[in-house]
Amino acid sequence: MSTPAPLASQSLAAVIVAAGKGLRAGQPLPKQFALWRGKPVLRHAAERLRAGGVGTLCAVIPEGADALAGEMLAGLEPFTLVTGGETRQESVRAGLEALATQAPDLVLVHDAARPDCPPEVIARLVAALADHPAAIPVLPVVDSMVSAAHDLMKGKAEREALRRVQTPQAFRFADILAAHSEWQGPTDAGDDAQVAHATGLSVALVEGDERLHKLTFAGDFIQEQAPMIRTGTGYDVHRLAEGEELWLCGLKIEHDKGLAGHSDADVALHAVVDAVLGAAGEGDIGLHFPPSDPQWRGAASGRFVEHAVSLAAAKGYAIGNVDVTIVCEAPKIGRHRDAMRAELARLLGVQAERVNVKATTTERLGFTGRGEGIAAQAVATLVAN
Repeated sequence: MSTPAPLASQSLAAVIVAAGKGLRAGQPLPKQFALWRGKPVLRHAAERLRAGGVGTLCAVIPEGADALAGEMLAGLEPFTLVTGGETRQESVRAGLEALATQAPDLVLVHDAARPDCPPEVIARLVAALADHPAAIPVLPVVDSMVSAAHDLMKGKAEREALRRVQTPQAFRFADILAAHSEWQGPTDAGDDAQVAHATGLSVALVEGDERLHKLTFAGDFIQEQAPMIRTGTGYDVHRLAEGEELWLCGLKIEHDKGLAGHSDADVALHAVVDAVLGAAGEGDIGLHFPPSDPQWRGAASGRFVEHAVSLAAAKGYAIGNVDVTIVCEAPKIGRHRDAMRAELARLLGVQAERVNVKATTTERLGFTGRGEGIAAQAVATLVAN
């Protein structure tokens, strides 16, 4: 067994095990290369290890994936890419042997499929290596446990004596490399703590973290494939002018002035359109209905709302709710509110309870306070179908 140097002077490397097929996750790529929270899972894992003080990284990857993995890890140099073996144990050994020329004092062996590794866990693991050649993060078992065989219960298992094992697992480098070289157990050891323990190394248990959840099934990626909720905002202003009709939330309102614009200038609906388009990631109203296009002259803005809703539906989203605020001194909106709400709900294709219309003034300040124009702002929430 190796004798550790003082912790402050020890070098720390990591082997990221990323050579599996990851078929249960239901992704078009092996799960370690799939997107999760906007970045490849492998990239997340590597960045978190770097944040925890790891120097050299060695990623063990499938055959032929060097270019893909290299692109995902770009900017995190130094790193080494190694082709994995038939089993996890063979892959880890290949990674350790690739690090042997650098001879780090300590090494972490981590599953790429656990992308969120808190630096506090790494600190606890490294501290434990001052007294033990190996350390692993664990969590208690909170559910009742049974012993089973052939889908039948054999008896109760004492959960107090059981722990859930996570990665990264930490080792004094020379010890775990020797343990893998000497391994005479089953073809696949399961994890590196088993290899260490089987060759006589003591394995310390440190507190793990629920954030180290392993991405395994398609459900673990649902939020990445289609976020359940998306939100957009919209804002619009139109000038009040004599001789124009005043349209607000799809209703014609009697007033001494109307709103000037290329279409019917319904400022409230325009704000709603931008909010829905924003939530759907589809640009803004000017992109879809440019004022330079004569076909939209005098057009009813309800058509714009229905188009925005159809674009959201094509992406798999429905209207969750819409909230619009009309900013003006006049006309007074209160007596029209229920009718506006009903018309807007019709255009959006939802129940009126999902729509809110309200109004405010600016205490006679600014262009709305002087009666020169009307402004509106809206927030739209989309939900996945």
